[in-house]
Amino acid sequence: MNKKIWSFFMICVLALSTVLAGCGGGSESEDGKKTITVWAMGEEGKKLSKLAEEFEKENTDINVKVQAIPWETAHDKLLTAVASKNGPDVLQLGTTWVPEFADAGALLDLTPYLEDYPDFKPENYFAGSADSMTYDDQVVGIPWYIDTRVLYYRTDLLKEAGYDQAPATWDEMKDAATKLNDRGDDVYGLDIDRNDQITPFIFAWQNGYEFEGKDKMNFDSPEFKEAIEYYTSYFKEGISPTTEGMDIVQAFKDGVKPMFFSGPWMINIINDQAPDLKDKWSVAVMPKKERNTSSMGGANFSIFHNSENVDESLKFISYVNEVDTQMEWLEMSNTLPSRKEAWEEPKLKDDPLLSVFGEQLKSTKASPQIKEFEKIAQEFLSTIERVTVGDADLDKELEQFNKKAQEMVEE
Repeated sequence: MNKKIWSFFMICVLALSTVLAGCGGGSESEDGKKTITVWAMGEEGKKLSKLAEEFEKENTDINVKVQAIPWETAHDKLLTAVASKNGPDVLQLGTTWVPEFADAGALLDLTPYLEDYPDFKPENYFAGSADSMTYDDQVVGIPWYIDTRVLYYRTDLLKEAGYDQAPATWDEMKDAATKLNDRGDDVYGLDIDRNDQITPFIFAWQNGYEFEGKDKMNFDSPEFKEAIEYYTSYFKEGISPTTEGMDIVQAFKDGVKPMFFSGPWMINIINDQAPDLKDKWSVAVMPKKERNTSSMGGANFSIFHNSENVDESLKFISYVNEVDTQMEWLEMSNTLPSRKEAWEEPKLKDDPLLSVFGEQLKSTKASPQIKEFEKIAQEFLSTIERVTVGDADLDKELEQFNKKAQEMVEE
C-alpha cells in the first residue's frame, strides 16, 4: 500500500471513529470514567455547568460535558442531530418542542425506568407538567424547571378604581380594566401581548375549553368562540392597545399599563428597573370564568434515543431534579422548581409573590401535545390580528382557522 492510499485510509478510519464516538454523545475516558454530553439552552446552559460539577463530585465515575446552545439556533441544531442520529445523551427541550421531537423518534421512552427512579413519576409534578412529559403513552421527558402566567397589577391604582384586591373573575377584570382605561387619554386598563401565542388559549381554557385531539380540530366550539370574543373585546373597546408601545416595565411604572400577564422572571425585572414601585404592585392568580387556568411552560430533560450512556444520563437527570438541587437552581437561575414537594420549602411557600405562582401552578395546562401546535398557534395569531386590527368577522375567521388547523395536522 503506497503512502497516499495509506494516508487516505487512515483519514477515513479517523473520520469514522469520530462519527461513532459522537453517536449517543458519550464515551469512556482513559481513566475509565464515562462521559455524558448535555445540551442545554440559553442562559440555563451557561449556568448548568456549576450543577454538573457538583454532580461529578458525588458521581466520581461520570464526567459531564455541558454544551450551551442559544435558543435561536437550538431548534435547527436539534433537527440536525435527529437527521444525523448524532445527538447528545441528555437534551433540554422547551415543553412545546416535546411533541415534535418525540414524534420524530428522537426521545428515549423512560417508562421502563420509573420503578428505579420513582421521583420521575408524573404524580410528583403539577398536572400541566405531567401533560408535557408524555407522548403517545410514553414518558419522554422529566420536568426540570417550570413557569406559568399570573396577573401583575398596580395595587395603588386598582384601589383608586375601587378594588382593594385583584379582580378574581372575568367580569371583575373587565370592570376594573374599563375603569382604569377611563382615567384619561393614552392610558389603558389591561395590557395583552398580542404576540404571545399561548394567551388566547389560556382564555379558552378558563372558559372550559378542552382540546379534543388532532383527529378533529374543535377551535370552532362554543367554549373557544366565547373565550375569543371576550379576548378580542379588550382590543375592540380600546382597553388594550393594538399597537406596539413602550416597554412594559416603564408603562407599568408610569401607570399607562397597570395590569398585564407575565411569568416569574418579571418579579426581579420590576424590582431592578422600577424600585420606586415598592409596595405599589403585586401579583394574583388568573381571574376565572369556569376556572382560573393558566399555561404551563418551562423545560424538560430528555434522553436522546440512541444514547449509549442511559444509566449515567438517568443519574444526572435524577440529581438535577432532587428538591435540594432544584432549590439551589432557583437561587442560581431564578427559575421555578418543577417538583411539587419543592413548593413546601419556606423560600417559596412563605414568599408573598412566589407563593402566588405556587397557587397558580395547581391550575395549569400544557399546550396541546401535538407536533403541529406551534405552527397552529402562529396561524391563530394572524387570525386574531385580522379581527382586532382589521375588523374581520370573528365567526368566519374561526371557521377558516379551524379548517386550516385540520389541514396542518393532516399534511
